[in-house]
Amino acid sequence: MKEINSFKKGLKDGLPICIGYFSVSFAFGIFAIENGLTVMQAVIISLTNLTSAGQLAGVPIMAGGGSLIEIAVSQLVINSRYSLMSVSLAQKFSENVKFKDKFLLAHFNTDEIFAVATSQKGEIGTKYMCGLALLPIIGWTSGTLFGGVAGNILPPMVTAALGLAIYGMFTAIVVPVAKKEKATAICVLFSIALSCA
Repeated sequence: MKEINSFKKGLKDGLPICIGYFSVSFAFGIFAIENGLTVMQAVIISLTNLTSAGQLAGVPIMAGGGSLIEIAVSQLVINSRYSLMSVSLAQKFSENVKFKDKFLLAHFNTDEIFAVATSQKGEIGTKYMCGLALLPIIGWTSGTLFGGVAGNILPPMVTAALGLAIYGMFTAIVVPVAKKEKATAICVLFSIALSCA
């Protein structure tokens, strides 16, 4: 099976995700500032916790003085889907991907990066995954920065619309692949059932 291991191809595939992430994380930046976090705190959260749902759930807990246990439980429940996605994604890695690389790449496993990576024809390598993740991380973190700086300049209606962008982006990435591949469709339906549960 052919191995896809081009950093440049990863960057190209990650660019649309980057653009989508910028708009969604812009709204998160505003949300974080409204809840009493500083711009730097919001940026650090976005850089180290690449999960929009987890971040949006974690900020009110932090702002309300919640315990570490509350944050840990909420993150475990919200982000448990990444365990299944990581197992599936690991099946796409070539044998040249080392354990330490897998450990690092697991941090970048978002819904959209997973969808793009698993839709590749053939096995994928470390360079491709690093390229695929780089721009979305930059988009997510810089969007948070700009949103935090913008504060409450945008009207609430615009902020609410930005919050829906990530769901539209994920749907646009997953639905075409799910229509073509039965395994992907089953995974999507299973994920929907777990989310509803």
